[in-house]
Amino acid sequence: MVRSINLGEVRELAFVLAKKHLEWDEPIPSFKTRNPQILESCLIVPFQVFDKKELYRGLTRKAAVLFYLMIKNHPFQNGNKRIAVTTLLVFLAKNGKWIKVDNREFYNFAKWVAESNSKLKDEVINAIKSFIEKHISS
Repeated sequence: MVRSINLGEVRELAFVLAKKHLEWDEPIPSFKTRNPQILESCLIVPFQVFDKKELYRGLTRKAAVLFYLMIKNHPFQNGNKRIAVTTLLVFLAKNGKWIKVDNREFYNFAKWVAESNSKLKDEVINAIKSFIEKHISS
């Protein structure tokens, strides 16, 4: 069973880590400035069920949807890609996995997701899933 990530973990782990280790010329604003409805939606959607069936099955599919939504839905005023990266890492760590990838490649990939056309959502999520599967480790 895939373990989800909750709001407290995003606040205490992903957000704090992103702010501490990934803050550059553009600071990450206070957690209070987030858009609560959007952030909570990003965390819930990968675990949605319809007619007793998961809409997104498996760890890497859920991770891909989570990463996509955290970047594209902009739950924060700034730092969405950085917080999405740390949220993904925390989510995978909770499930006994990690991503081994060069920092520059990870950054470029997150930037590509941010710049992707929202009309290609399914294709981008599939690309994220492939990226995760290529670099995932235990």
